[in-house]
Formats: sequence, C-alpha cells, structure tokens
Amino acid sequence: MAKEINVTEEGLKKLQEQLEYLKGDKRKEIVEQIRVALSFGDLSENSEYDEAKNAQAENEDKIREIEEQLKNVKVISDDEIDTNTVSVGTKVLVHYVDDGDDHDGDENLTIVGSTESSVAEGKISDESPIGKALVGAKAGCIVTVNAPNGDYEIEIVSISK
Repeated sequence: MAKEINVTEEGLKKLQEQLEYLKGDKRKEIVEQIRVALSFGDLSENSEYDEAKNAQAENEDKIREIEEQLKNVKVISDDEIDTNTVSVGTKVLVHYVDDGDDHDGDENLTIVGSTESSVAEGKISDESPIGKALVGAKAGCIVTVNAPNGDYEIEIVSISK
C-alpha cells in the first residue's frame, strides 16, 4: 500500500491545477517542439528532437507521479484543524532557543504536506526535521529538532489556523 500524503485543501487544488497544466498546455507545447524538430530532418543528429523527446518523457513521469499522489492523498480540511496541537494546516509561531547564528528570534511557519512545502513561503513539510519535531506538540512546549547539521531547540509560542 502506498504512503498516505497529507495535503491542505489549497495544496490539493495546486496539485490538480499542475496536473491539468501538464496534461494540457505542457503536452501541447512538447508535441509542437517535436513537430518542429522533425521538420529539421535527419533524427540521428537532431539535438532538438532528442531534447523534446526527453522533455516529453519527463512530463509523462511527472504526470504519473502526481496521479499517484492524488490516489493516496488525505485532504486536511479547515474544520479538522485543531489549534491545541501542531498539525498539518496549522500556523505556528516559533522561537529559536539559543541556537547560535542559524536563526534569529521568532518565525511564522505553516505546517503542510510534503507536496506543498516551500521554505521561501514559510511552508514546512510535516515530514521535514522541523515538521516532525513540531507535529503533535502544544503551545509553550520546547521541542528538539534533529537536523542533519545538528540538533537545536525551538519553543512553540502560538498555534493558529
């Protein structure tokens, strides 16, 4: 049995939109690239054709990957989000406890499923080291993050939706 993937309603929508794009516009773009490359003639030395076929294979792999994810997705609705403990869909204000130069002060994080994570947006996967440390903890708790570059502690200041 495949692993269940937690996603928020927003994350499910993005996955569905990405799949629609890859199956629609992206496939059409690649077919056009192949058509143009074929017009150049001899395929044995046609790098445009090779690139287009590689792009086609990558696109089809990505489509299969997303379709597989969608088969195993568990949508966490806003109604299911409990702000008593950290879980997928919660926003968490954390304070880094004296960890040296790595972090300064407080940071707002949103816990999301692995398909939605974006460090730049403050969206942390529930499967990441910090996500694993936070999930299930309550406000006021200090948790230890087992990171590849060494353990550090963070305090959960508050939890919200």
